Amino acid sequence: MSRSRTAMLAALALVAGASGTALAAVPGDGIGAAAVPCTVDYKVQNQWDTGFTAAVTITNNGAAKSSWAVKWSYAGNQRVTSGWNAKITQSGAAVTAANESYNGSLGTGGSVSFGFNGTYSGTNAMPATFTLDGVTCNVDDGGGGPDPDPDPDPGTGNRVDNPYAGAKVYVNPEWRANANAEPGGSRVANQPTGVWLDRSAAIDGVNGGMSLRDHLDEALVQKGSGELVIQFVIYNLPGRDCSALASNGELGPTELGKYKTDYIDRIAAILADPKYASLRIVTAVEIDSLPNLVTNTGSRPTATPECDVMKANGNYVKGVGYALSELGDVPNVYNYVDAGHHGWIGWDDNFAPSAQVFKEAATAEGATVKDVHGFITNTANYSALKEENFSINDTVAGKSVRESKWVDWNRYTDELSYAQAMRNQLVSVGFDSGLGMLIDTSRNGWGGTARPTGPGPMTNVDTYVEGGRYDRRIHVGNWCNQSGAGLGERPQANPAAGIDAYVWMKPPGESDGASKEIPNNEGKGFDRMCDPTFTGTPRNGFNLTGALPDAPISGHWFSAQFRELMRNAYPPLS
Repeated sequence: MSRSRTAMLAALALVAGASGTALAAVPGDGIGAAAVPCTVDYKVQNQWDTGFTAAVTITNNGAAKSSWAVKWSYAGNQRVTSGWNAKITQSGAAVTAANESYNGSLGTGGSVSFGFNGTYSGTNAMPATFTLDGVTCNVDDGGGGPDPDPDPDPGTGNRVDNPYAGAKVYVNPEWRANANAEPGGSRVANQPTGVWLDRSAAIDGVNGGMSLRDHLDEALVQKGSGELVIQFVIYNLPGRDCSALASNGELGPTELGKYKTDYIDRIAAILADPKYASLRIVTAVEIDSLPNLVTNTGSRPTATPECDVMKANGNYVKGVGYALSELGDVPNVYNYVDAGHHGWIGWDDNFAPSAQVFKEAATAEGATVKDVHGFITNTANYSALKEENFSINDTVAGKSVRESKWVDWNRYTDELSYAQAMRNQLVSVGFDSGLGMLIDTSRNGWGGTARPTGPGPMTNVDTYVEGGRYDRRIHVGNWCNQSGAGLGERPQANPAAGIDAYVWMKPPGESDGASKEIPNNEGKGFDRMCDPTFTGTPRNGFNLTGALPDAPISGHWFSAQFRELMRNAYPPLS
């Protein structure tokens, strides 16, 4: 894991640490030491033959400021090519980074972070001196005063066992407005949902929408004096979602470098801003990615050339590992890795191999299993939370429920039993014994008039299962805008053994994909699994898709679906 020490405190020359961070040697241990008017932590996060990515954090120990500018000079030929969270200009070797309109306020003891990409040749030496508004940083001004906390290892912060316990959860104002605009939507408009960062542009806000910082700032307002969780979906891997065109992303299969520098590094820099240190930040890391390497590659009938490419180049594993490493460095971030759902991974030849792939990703690119707080299942899916009218151990006329057409030899009938079993499997392969699980219950309620009130007829195993199952999909492999679905259990902490929370990570009412070809600039293709007339693929047994008609592209508001989800909610809405 790429840990860094903050550049702090002494009237000594800066030295370049082996990690690529500018460090200040500290002569004493704190209280009563000489005053440092400002400190600068300059860290090279990633470096290759001709370029690098750097993150800079400024801490102001002087009077509060309404605007700021930090300056430094390079000894070599480094050139800044692009930046974020600061207006960066360069003249010769001299660089100036000034505040943006939204981050000019810098109080006493306050910090602000920004980052940039640059080029170089030869040696990428650290700048020797930094100034903040003309005052030299990292150097004693002779005024005396207490040392700031050097925070030697920001990645070992005091995370709580379950971030959801005793905490409110962030309500996205943009989703709340969409829900409130629907008839009856006010009944659920104040439920917490995930914020999806599904492309690099989402970090800054898309089409005038809220940016990552806007959401974090609003979270501070909602937090008040208590604890608050804010949930982000990290979702932009190279070659994203290799088995489904509807959720393809902006990055090609080989663009791992862009994923690191233009996406993960920028998110990590913002989340690491000390301004947000009081928030509990939950990340759902890269849904619909790692399980594809098990189920949709090689000689499997469900294999796709795109998934074979991602398995061969290793960029899913490397990307997830890098995200876990960098986000795991932020002490108030809780990483939950996507673990598919029971209708995908629940079979014997998928279950244990998937856990091994998760372990491989969690130890790639500098990550360790300590960077994984837990896993999330059923993200944006529809699998019933608990099938109460039959169990995997039932038999009818001498046949096991596993032999029914619906269960089809799966080991699990619902999401809760799968999540609890997957947790045990993950612990057995080396993840922490305190691992927590999340289950997305946003659209798996399956209520309404079609909900069975008891088991099906005991004529045979199929009538027994078909008559009693809550999940009314045509096939468990159907995943796009499912007809008949309803809102599920409301978000809640500690609902069952091993489960940190039920969450609405997928915002109800946001489409899974377009039901027909819709040109767009988001990289999202048309997947026939979202077409209600399509008769399927091996992944859904060549059945109809069960998708709703007239759906917009993924992530866009789908009013008809939202209204149906409310009608079919279980527990019902009052």
